[in-house]
Amino acid sequence: MSPRPTTPSFLPGPAVDRTVCEGWRRWCKTWNDFVPAPVVTAQEFARMTPRQRRFYNLYRLATHSSLPIQATPMSEAVARTVRARAEDGAFSHKAGTRAGVMVNGNGAQGKTETVCTALAAFEEEWLALHHYMNPDSMPGTRDLVAPVAYVRCPVKATPISTCQRILDFYGEDYKGMRLEDLVRTVKTSIMEHATKALVIDDITRLKLHREADQDVLDLIREMMSMPVTLILVGVGIPNSGLLREGRRDPKTKEWIFQPVKDRGRSPNEHAASQHERRFELVDLDPFHYDTSHGIAAWAAHLRGLEGHLRLLNDTEGMLTGEDMPEYLFARTKGVVGVLEKLIQRGCRLAVEDGSERLTKDLLNQFTVTPDDMPDLDAGSGEQPDIPPHKSAPQKRRKGRNTVFDDNGPSRKTVG
Repeated sequence: MSPRPTTPSFLPGPAVDRTVCEGWRRWCKTWNDFVPAPVVTAQEFARMTPRQRRFYNLYRLATHSSLPIQATPMSEAVARTVRARAEDGAFSHKAGTRAGVMVNGNGAQGKTETVCTALAAFEEEWLALHHYMNPDSMPGTRDLVAPVAYVRCPVKATPISTCQRILDFYGEDYKGMRLEDLVRTVKTSIMEHATKALVIDDITRLKLHREADQDVLDLIREMMSMPVTLILVGVGIPNSGLLREGRRDPKTKEWIFQPVKDRGRSPNEHAASQHERRFELVDLDPFHYDTSHGIAAWAAHLRGLEGHLRLLNDTEGMLTGEDMPEYLFARTKGVVGVLEKLIQRGCRLAVEDGSERLTKDLLNQFTVTPDDMPDLDAGSGEQPDIPPHKSAPQKRRKGRNTVFDDNGPSRKTVG
């Protein structure tokens, strides 16, 4: 029997769903495991067989589609705050309310990945301290321990559907439960599974449609009373109704909130101010290009990306030389998610047309659109503001690289 063919290492495994406990754990163990394609020169590539070239091109396609999450000065500040709050709450011996964090920022800024990677490191350390067991489990049982729970609000979320998402993470059955039962079951699940940090992503999908409809604020207030650090992630949090309407001081970069106004029939007229006092609001901003420090940070980020490109021409200076930093900033407004999509698509074109280089002429041939980020909900303001760009006509080049072409299996001529 012939040996089973080896599966290429660059092929993705089963999809990871971080919104369930098993998927979250798997992601924590594997999120940084991908090994990029080796660096190959044009001469080495030319000596490959057609099959080897095709495999290498597919490998670097996977590499460009899996660009690593690079830390930025802004994301590092957010990560420090998130981890510090999680640690403060987890190591506290007091029974009082844990202070939470609200991570605010526009779409495609990397909020989710910043929070998740920070909490993955916290979870690993916490589990190691407890020998990967639940310290509060009953003797003779093997209870599931989940130091971190990650959930996403559904589109057009309600308090009921948000509670259901939390229970989905633990695999709990909630059929037929009312909101009161759901909240109580969420609290029990957090306690029994020793959860220390609860992340609710896309929190601004929760809406306050009516003045008397305070279910959302009531839900968050109830969660704040649980022995868990609540981390809320969303777009436009200061103006969402979860906090009092605020503005950002241009000098201090801190949020200033308006005085509490009479909310008429609302029984929770001070609920938003309670949220404000119990949550630290941090912003994950894009890069800026109006100071020397901001320009240097942007150039350093581009230099880091250059090291992960797998084009046959030398990539050093490909994104940082001449006026490319200014051009890339104008195309992306410093938003890392838009930059990533621009680089990914540009690399694919550079491989297909054989140019093997990212240039302004090549990048001008296409535009990044919201369709490139389908997981971001436009109705909740999650899609980034992409600068308008009119695509130039694609130039026809000679000697197109045909390694992506598949002519099918060879056929022998029958005499």
